[in-house]
Amino acid sequence: MSETSFDLIVVGGGPGGYVAAIRAAQLGMKTALVEREHLGGICLNWGCIPTKALLRSAEVYGLIRHADSFGFRIDGEVTIDFGKVIERSRKVAAQLSGGVKHLLKKNKVTVFDGHGQLAGQGRLRVTREGKDVAGLAAKHIVLATGARARSLPGLEPDGKLVWTYKEAMAPRALPKSLLVVGSGAIGIEFASFYRTLGAEVTVVEVLERVLPVEDAEISAFAARQFQKQGMKILTSTTVAALKKGGDSVTATLKDKDGKTSELTVERVILAVGIVGNVENIGLEGTKVRVEKTHVVADGWCRTDEPGVYAIGDLTGPPWLAHKASHEGVLCVERIAGVAGLHPIDVTRIPGCTYCNPQVASVGLTEAAAKAKGHEVRVGRFPFIGNGKAIALGEPEGMVKTVFDARTGELLGAHMVGAEVTELIQGYTIARTMEGTEAELIHTIFPHPTLSEMMHESVLDAYGRAIHF
Repeated sequence: MSETSFDLIVVGGGPGGYVAAIRAAQLGMKTALVEREHLGGICLNWGCIPTKALLRSAEVYGLIRHADSFGFRIDGEVTIDFGKVIERSRKVAAQLSGGVKHLLKKNKVTVFDGHGQLAGQGRLRVTREGKDVAGLAAKHIVLATGARARSLPGLEPDGKLVWTYKEAMAPRALPKSLLVVGSGAIGIEFASFYRTLGAEVTVVEVLERVLPVEDAEISAFAARQFQKQGMKILTSTTVAALKKGGDSVTATLKDKDGKTSELTVERVILAVGIVGNVENIGLEGTKVRVEKTHVVADGWCRTDEPGVYAIGDLTGPPWLAHKASHEGVLCVERIAGVAGLHPIDVTRIPGCTYCNPQVASVGLTEAAAKAKGHEVRVGRFPFIGNGKAIALGEPEGMVKTVFDARTGELLGAHMVGAEVTELIQGYTIARTMEGTEAELIHTIFPHPTLSEMMHESVLDAYGRAIHF
């Protein structure tokens, strides 16, 4: 089979891969992209985007249920057409997947439908259903094969009673009860969605608190809100076994003291992390290192194999679409010799969880800042002190900022409450521009907005808060 030559080949068409391919094409490189399933990857088809559509439906339902507090009377029972909720989510995903295809075509990226596998230095084999599709060659090959849901021994998903995120996103019917194993972003988002729609939800977390990567204060605040909504949370608890029935699952739970109990639910959602897709991509015989199921890459996305790069979920945490996209651009711009670049700094990557209430953060938690030797100044401002939050009927929340007491550097920002996933970019910009309290204090925030709380939190860190 003759080979087709390119300047750069990208393996994987997710938010890292397709962005890398488009940017490479913009920089004048002859670019190929190999994708075995759906353009847009897990994020667009089975992750970030369709879950937000589901959560929006849940948000609307929640608002309707409390319409009387906004001056509206709805006579009769509000019912859920669960099939339409799922259908809308799938339509959103399909629309955006088609958009990615258009963008690649517009930028003259050659797309190969198949499975990509390294086949020697500067070479890639593309197959589909076990048959050769193409042989490709390029000086630079970017691996963006993503990741998949982690499974635990004895807790393997079957797609019927025990779900991964994929089954949880498109079930045939709304279950009456659920056990969610794992309280990271994926687990908590599904727990929030199903609880809002009326399911009895129990969340089990092996660590001592939910949302364990977040600031402890924010995590505790969120947990209280979840419990007020009727969600049951069991921390420092493991799932020792799952016993499947005809249309239910009985979980054996073990707490930190070794005491066991049983819980029977209709469905179980496993959200215990993800593993990199490192298998069958031709890493054998290369210098590419794999640690803890993820490819090792440096701050410029280079692996130990010359000419082979890795980006996105394949390279490990944080497992975020915007991290993958940034790495994709950074990787190809570095290859192209673009000036003024900086290696990726994970402390400048914001994290967002779209539960109710939302959670968002960037930079160091208060505990992490202290552990690194910083003397800190901490500011806090509650939603109840903000006019826009009260007008929206969203008075529960908090904005927390962490500064270096000596230099005034913004070390981290942590938020919980309505629309904080839209607000966090302000602090992310401040981190990127290496801003201090001085710039933030002298920034004029518009009124009335939720963003005013960002200003007040900074002021509070320096004893200058006005409205609290």
